[in-house]
Amino acid sequence: MEIEKIKNDVKNMLSKERYTHTLGVEKRALELAKIYEVNEEAAQIAAILHDMAKELTKQEKLNYAKENQLEVDEIEKSSPGLLHGKIAADMAKKKYHIAEEVQSAITYHTTGRQNMSMLDKIIFVADATEENREYADLEEIRELSEKNLNEAIITIINFNIQENIEKGKLLHPNSILARNQLLIEKMK
Repeated sequence: MEIEKIKNDVKNMLSKERYTHTLGVEKRALELAKIYEVNEEAAQIAAILHDMAKELTKQEKLNYAKENQLEVDEIEKSSPGLLHGKIAADMAKKKYHIAEEVQSAITYHTTGRQNMSMLDKIIFVADATEENREYADLEEIRELSEKNLNEAIITIINFNIQENIEKGKLLHPNSILARNQLLIEKMK
């Protein structure tokens, strides 16, 4: 797969700021893929494509999902921004014929999910910890992610849940399921 062509396509779809974030996720995903011995090309492709639908309007996201028969739950209907991962995965599948594992990592990079693959985990963490992000405890989470990916995911989800509660936003069940599964695994 021609990575430079994909990067150029994505660059043309996104604002400068969003594309800078995408390059940061790509860099971080490659670092984590090396540490956890995950296919680097798959991590790179998922990272580059993860936000390709991020800047569609809410209505464009809802229209795309309907026109392409993507499953949309009630929370996604109320918060269409959450659809950008599903839409990006669908667009990438149709345009670049990417593998299911890469589609999954793109689909769940925002919420996580139960039974996350290592690639899912890497893209989820890379999105939250890339070099352009700024939030409290970020450096500690970056360090943690290089030692224990599951602990980093739990920490990120906890942060996201708290932030969404403070803002009065809905919580997606996928995040809760991912967190609970990782906590149960930790207790064993």
